[in-house]
Amino acid sequence: MVKNTDIREIKKSAVELISDNWALVTAGKKDSFNTMTVSWGGLGEIWGKDAAFIFIRPQRHTLKFIDSEEMFTICFFKEEYKKALTFCGRNSGRDVDKVKETGLTPVFLDDAVYFDEACIVLKCRKMARYDLSPDGFLDSDIESNYSNGDYHKMFIAEIVETLVTD
Repeated sequence: MVKNTDIREIKKSAVELISDNWALVTAGKKDSFNTMTVSWGGLGEIWGKDAAFIFIRPQRHTLKFIDSEEMFTICFFKEEYKKALTFCGRNSGRDVDKVKETGLTPVFLDDAVYFDEACIVLKCRKMARYDLSPDGFLDSDIESNYSNGDYHKMFIAEIVETLVTD
Protein backbone atom coordinates (compact mmCIF):
# COMPACT_ATOMS: atom_id res chain seq x y z
CA MET A 1 0.00 0.00 0.00
CA VAL A 2 1.36 3.42 -0.99
CA LYS A 3 1.04 6.32 1.43
CA ASN A 4 2.18 9.92 1.56
CA THR A 5 4.75 10.86 4.17
CA ASP A 6 7.12 13.67 5.02
CA ILE A 7 10.65 13.34 3.56
CA ARG A 8 11.95 13.73 7.12
CA GLU A 9 10.29 10.44 8.05
CA ILE A 10 12.69 8.55 5.75
CA LYS A 11 15.31 7.20 8.12
CA LYS A 12 17.75 5.84 5.53
CA SER A 13 20.89 7.75 4.67
CA ALA A 14 20.72 9.68 1.40
CA VAL A 15 24.20 8.37 0.57
CA GLU A 16 23.03 4.79 1.07
CA LEU A 17 19.86 5.34 -0.97
CA ILE A 18 21.55 7.05 -3.92
CA SER A 19 25.14 5.83 -4.02
CA ASP A 20 24.77 2.30 -2.68
CA ASN A 21 21.21 1.29 -3.63
CA TRP A 22 20.84 3.54 -6.71
CA ALA A 23 17.58 4.97 -7.96
CA LEU A 24 15.52 5.38 -11.11
CA VAL A 25 14.88 8.91 -12.35
CA THR A 26 11.81 9.03 -14.55
CA ALA A 27 10.22 11.84 -16.54
CA GLY A 28 7.48 12.11 -19.11
CA LYS A 29 3.81 11.27 -19.36
CA LYS A 30 1.76 8.12 -19.95
CA ASP A 31 2.19 8.21 -23.72
CA SER A 32 5.94 8.89 -23.64
CA PHE A 33 8.40 8.61 -20.75
CA ASN A 34 11.84 7.30 -19.98
CA THR A 35 13.72 6.15 -16.93
CA MET A 36 17.39 5.78 -16.10
CA THR A 37 19.47 4.62 -13.18
CA VAL A 38 21.34 7.20 -11.14
CA SER A 39 23.92 6.73 -8.44
CA TRP A 40 25.08 10.35 -8.18
CA GLY A 41 22.93 12.90 -6.45
CA GLY A 42 21.83 14.18 -3.11
CA LEU A 43 18.98 15.14 -0.86
CA GLY A 44 18.86 18.20 1.34
CA GLU A 45 17.52 21.72 1.57
CA ILE A 46 18.02 24.79 -0.58
CA TRP A 47 16.12 28.05 -0.97
CA GLY A 48 13.92 27.06 1.97
CA LYS A 49 12.68 23.88 0.28
CA ASP A 50 13.33 20.16 0.65
CA ALA A 51 15.35 19.31 -2.42
CA ALA A 52 16.88 16.59 -4.56
CA PHE A 53 19.98 17.03 -6.71
CA ILE A 54 20.50 14.78 -9.72
CA PHE A 55 23.13 14.64 -12.45
CA ILE A 56 22.47 13.51 -16.02
CA ARG A 57 24.95 13.19 -18.88
CA PRO A 58 23.98 14.95 -22.11
CA GLN A 59 23.79 11.75 -24.18
CA ARG A 60 21.20 10.12 -21.91
CA HIS A 61 17.78 9.70 -23.52
CA THR A 62 16.08 10.66 -20.25
CA LEU A 63 17.56 14.17 -20.45
CA LYS A 64 15.10 15.26 -23.15
CA PHE A 65 12.19 14.16 -20.95
CA ILE A 66 13.52 15.95 -17.88
CA ASP A 67 14.19 19.07 -19.94
CA SER A 68 10.66 19.09 -21.36
CA GLU A 69 8.72 18.36 -18.15
CA GLU A 70 8.28 20.34 -14.95
CA MET A 71 8.18 17.20 -12.78
CA PHE A 72 10.18 14.00 -12.46
CA THR A 73 10.38 11.20 -9.93
CA ILE A 74 13.21 9.51 -8.10
CA CYS A 75 12.35 5.92 -7.15
CA PHE A 76 14.26 3.84 -4.63
CA PHE A 77 13.94 0.05 -4.53
CA LYS A 78 14.76 -2.89 -2.33
CA GLU A 79 17.87 -4.96 -3.12
CA GLU A 80 15.85 -7.51 -5.14
CA TYR A 81 15.44 -4.92 -7.92
CA LYS A 82 19.17 -4.24 -8.41
CA LYS A 83 19.20 -6.32 -11.62
CA ALA A 84 16.40 -4.15 -13.09
CA LEU A 85 18.25 -0.98 -12.10
CA THR A 86 21.44 -2.32 -13.65
CA PHE A 87 19.54 -2.95 -16.89
CA CYS A 88 18.04 0.56 -16.87
CA GLY A 89 21.49 2.05 -16.36
CA ARG A 90 23.21 0.08 -19.11
CA ASN A 91 20.55 0.34 -21.80
CA SER A 92 19.01 3.30 -23.56
CA GLY A 93 15.29 3.86 -23.89
CA ARG A 94 16.05 4.80 -27.50
CA ASP A 95 16.89 1.14 -28.16
CA VAL A 96 14.85 -0.97 -25.73
CA ASP A 97 11.57 -0.92 -23.85
CA LYS A 98 12.86 -0.81 -20.28
CA VAL A 99 9.45 -1.51 -18.77
CA LYS A 100 9.00 -4.64 -20.87
CA GLU A 101 12.55 -5.87 -20.26
CA THR A 102 12.54 -5.32 -16.48
CA GLY A 103 8.92 -6.10 -15.65
CA LEU A 104 8.60 -2.89 -13.65
CA THR A 105 5.09 -1.44 -13.43
CA PRO A 106 4.71 2.26 -14.27
CA VAL A 107 2.19 4.30 -12.29
CA PHE A 108 0.95 7.44 -14.01
CA LEU A 109 0.12 10.57 -12.08
CA ASP A 110 -1.21 13.67 -13.82
CA ASP A 111 2.26 15.13 -14.16
CA ALA A 112 4.74 12.36 -13.32
CA VAL A 113 5.53 8.66 -13.65
CA TYR A 114 6.87 6.33 -10.97
CA PHE A 115 7.15 2.57 -10.47
CA ASP A 116 4.83 0.49 -8.32
CA GLU A 117 7.71 -1.68 -7.10
CA ALA A 118 9.55 1.29 -5.55
CA CYS A 119 9.67 1.43 -1.76
CA ILE A 120 10.28 5.23 -1.74
CA VAL A 121 9.18 7.70 -4.41
CA LEU A 122 10.15 11.36 -4.48
CA LYS A 123 8.03 13.49 -6.77
CA CYS A 124 10.16 16.48 -7.73
CA ARG A 125 9.55 19.85 -9.37
CA LYS A 126 12.52 21.32 -11.22
CA MET A 127 13.86 24.58 -9.78
CA ALA A 128 17.24 24.94 -11.50
CA ARG A 129 19.55 23.39 -14.06
CA TYR A 130 23.30 23.89 -14.29
CA ASP A 131 25.76 22.61 -16.85
CA LEU A 132 28.89 21.32 -15.15
CA SER A 133 32.16 22.40 -16.70
CA PRO A 134 35.84 22.03 -15.86
CA ASP A 135 36.21 25.71 -15.03
CA GLY A 136 34.07 25.06 -11.94
CA PHE A 137 36.10 22.07 -10.71
CA LEU A 138 38.26 22.90 -7.70
CA ASP A 139 39.65 19.36 -7.48
CA SER A 140 41.59 18.43 -10.63
CA ASP A 141 40.79 14.72 -10.08
CA ILE A 142 37.15 15.38 -11.03
CA GLU A 143 38.13 15.81 -14.68
CA SER A 144 39.01 12.09 -14.84
CA ASN A 145 35.25 11.36 -14.77
CA TYR A 146 34.86 13.14 -18.11
CA SER A 147 37.30 11.63 -20.59
CA ASN A 148 34.68 12.16 -23.33
CA GLY A 149 33.92 15.74 -22.31
CA ASP A 150 30.31 14.74 -21.56
CA TYR A 151 29.81 16.94 -18.52
CA HIS A 152 26.69 16.29 -16.47
CA LYS A 153 23.66 18.53 -16.31
CA MET A 154 22.77 19.13 -12.67
CA PHE A 155 19.13 19.55 -11.72
CA ILE A 156 17.96 20.95 -8.41
CA ALA A 157 14.35 20.08 -7.69
CA GLU A 158 11.90 20.67 -4.89
CA ILE A 159 10.60 17.46 -3.33
CA VAL A 160 6.85 18.10 -3.53
CA GLU A 161 5.64 14.66 -2.47
CA THR A 162 7.13 11.61 -0.78
CA LEU A 163 5.46 8.22 -1.17
CA VAL A 164 6.40 5.03 0.69
CA THR A 165 5.09 1.48 0.64
CA ASP A 166 4.18 -0.44 3.78
